[in-house]
Amino acid sequence: MAKQRSWIRRILVVMVWAIGGFLALNILLVLTFRFVPVPASGLMVQRRIEAWSSGKPYVSRHRWVPLEDISPSLGAAVIAAEDQNFAEHFGFDWQAIEKAVQHNEKSRRKRGASTVSQQTAKNLFLWNSRSWTRKGLEAWFTLLIEAGWSKKRILEIYLNIVEFGDGIYGAEAAARTYFGKPAKRLSPSEAALLAAVLPNPRKFHANAPSEYIRGRQAWILNQMRHLGGEQVVKDLES
Repeated sequence: MAKQRSWIRRILVVMVWAIGGFLALNILLVLTFRFVPVPASGLMVQRRIEAWSSGKPYVSRHRWVPLEDISPSLGAAVIAAEDQNFAEHFGFDWQAIEKAVQHNEKSRRKRGASTVSQQTAKNLFLWNSRSWTRKGLEAWFTLLIEAGWSKKRILEIYLNIVEFGDGIYGAEAAARTYFGKPAKRLSPSEAALLAAVLPNPRKFHANAPSEYIRGRQAWILNQMRHLGGEQVVKDLES
């Protein structure tokens, strides 16, 4: 009996150390990326592995640029399209979640309620799946980045790692690929078009927009004006 208790105690100690180490590593990563440009994201790694396993050719385009070198119109467009309460919430928009639940109970076409903070946490640290494990980790990392980063930093990282097409990550790569210009020179119309494809950037294409994407672009432009345009980005805390 004494030996059994000893083994149980050892296992518990190992588990406590493992959990503590995992949490400490998470916090260290978040604090590091508060200051250091992100070289790659979890989603980029996942896409690369998927390409290797399928044997399909894959070219990744990604170039980090500071938020000052991204047109404020793109930040405004993303907030208008994805998360209009971005400046107010602490990672989760509970009103949007409630509306999404009510909508999904009545409609076959499901609606998500992920905030920019949640999407940043998922794309940067995790993988793309619908498991409860991934959702739980997404919530954990969302809380960490909300506590450790400013809203401007969250938006800066999101705009630098978000997938805008197959192998196209971040504002700079998207602007140069689709419009032949740096992200700093994107017009409101171009920014809205990029934001319009974000629900499914591997299905929708900014360089060949469907009627549906053109409709989303017009809606996003209208929402941008309603929110105050580029000022919504300039007003975020540093």
